[in-house]
Amino acid sequence: MKTITVYLVRHGQTYFNKFNRMQGWSDSPLTAAGIAGAEEAAERLKHLTFTHAYSSDTTRAMRTCEVILGKNMNTTVPYTTTPLFREVFYGYFEGADSAQTWYQVGAPHGAPTFKALVSQYGIDKSKDFMNAIDPFHDAETATQYWTRLGKGFKMLREQNRNGDNVLLVSHGTTIRSIVEKFGQGQFDVTVAPRNASVTKIQLTDTGIDVLSYNQLKVF
Repeated sequence: MKTITVYLVRHGQTYFNKFNRMQGWSDSPLTAAGIAGAEEAAERLKHLTFTHAYSSDTTRAMRTCEVILGKNMNTTVPYTTTPLFREVFYGYFEGADSAQTWYQVGAPHGAPTFKALVSQYGIDKSKDFMNAIDPFHDAETATQYWTRLGKGFKMLREQNRNGDNVLLVSHGTTIRSIVEKFGQGQFDVTVAPRNASVTKIQLTDTGIDVLSYNQLKVF
């Protein structure tokens, strides 16, 4: 059975992160702290040999990926950008204040914060709740989201061989969604993955195993 190890990195801090704004398909640059975080992630991963590297097609993810690969001692492959591992799309709420947005989404369900939503209903349900109150209904539903990510995992399986190590730079809610769905309840997804943290997963022919979540350690 083919096994592919994926080092799933959250991008460095951005200005929207700093200002607590909803940042899905919208984008903002890395802050100075975000660049420093990417460099720290690069230091933790520099001894690994990546057979392939992928990044969400947002500039924040691509910049983080470039910093990581720039310090890697053993990897010479270019990275591939893909929309398949973008953050969830927040539709009408892109760029809005995060706390206010999650209050609007969750308060009618007795969950006035995102943490409360995740605890009571799960991350996928929060996507559907947001789509329901989006006046344009453009916010990505859980079904739309997992259809997209399913294509991404199919691509990873097709493009990599047994035993490969893969770098994938993505986003906070995407990483949390993956860990919630495949982590078998072992990890506390009410806690967001930190910027530039590493989550390690394994893809097999039949499924996905989560090995670690939200790590700031040397691999």
